[in-house]
Amino acid sequence: MRNIDLTGKTAIVTGGGQGIGLATATSLFEAGANVILNYFPDAEGNNATIAQTACEAFGDRCLALPADVRAPEQLTSMCSEITARFGGIDILVNNAGILRDRSFKKMSHSEWSDVIDTNLTGVFNCCKAVVDSLNEGASIINVASLSAVTGFFGQANYASAKAGVITFTKVLSKELARQKIRVNAVAPGVVDTEMGKSIPEDNRQAMIKMVPLGRFAEPREIGDVVLFLASDLSSYVTGQTIHINGGWWA
Repeated sequence: MRNIDLTGKTAIVTGGGQGIGLATATSLFEAGANVILNYFPDAEGNNATIAQTACEAFGDRCLALPADVRAPEQLTSMCSEITARFGGIDILVNNAGILRDRSFKKMSHSEWSDVIDTNLTGVFNCCKAVVDSLNEGASIINVASLSAVTGFFGQANYASAKAGVITFTKVLSKELARQKIRVNAVAPGVVDTEMGKSIPEDNRQAMIKMVPLGRFAEPREIGDVVLFLASDLSSYVTGQTIHINGGWWA
């Protein structure tokens, strides 16, 4: 039986201080990787506290670094700090994302652009910032969503961004294949994160009825699929989107 061993590998997880990001970082860290928890530097400092607290539990193989995925110059600076500390980068997990749900008629231009800029352009920015620092055989994993293929009501912005992530993944997998860099995506359904728990209870119950497995995902269940895609066990997998939704295909 082959075990996943990422000893000596370096992984960046955007939005890494909580939810799916932290669960993914935990899976990668436990497999031996050095882990960078990227977080959005909010004015109140809350995200910094959360990420740094999580990183302290990991120890010397972890850094908590601020960078807004919408700001290329911040990402370039972050990448320079990472390579100075750990050398080249082996794994990039583009997880950072926001919700601004509203029906199309009520959706403002800023609610549209905020989500597109973070959830789609942010993925482009992160890949652009690290691509020249990626080691041969590196793996990029982009977090998409079930919403990208079902188009949930009130998510014109979010669904469009995540659908773009899936297509971007396909294109990038072709362009980086010569460097033996693999690019894949995961598309979770509803996950029991703070974001998932913010869904009104009536809506949650209606959604659960659509899931054949009868429950929402735990964050670690997403993180472990990312771990597989980051490892040599998926060495012939690229350009794919792995759907993690408990069988929900409404």
